[in-house]
Amino acid sequence: MPRTFSRDEIVRKFRTLGFDGPVSGGKHPFMVRGALKVRIPNPHHHGQISPSLLREIVRQAGIAWET
Repeated sequence: MPRTFSRDEIVRKFRTLGFDGPVSGGKHPFMVRGALKVRIPNPHHHGQISPSLLREIVRQAGIAWET
């Protein structure tokens, strides 16, 4: 079974990559680095984030996915 990720793990990793946040805005919070904004799952989403959703978030951030 593929590994899942918590929202807190995603926020911590993005902070280590130089992103600030999460910042509230609209329907989803987002992380910011310069002019780049990347939406992340809502905090009330207590479940785990699937690898496919994490891949999409990473792609939007312009970060290379290392497997």
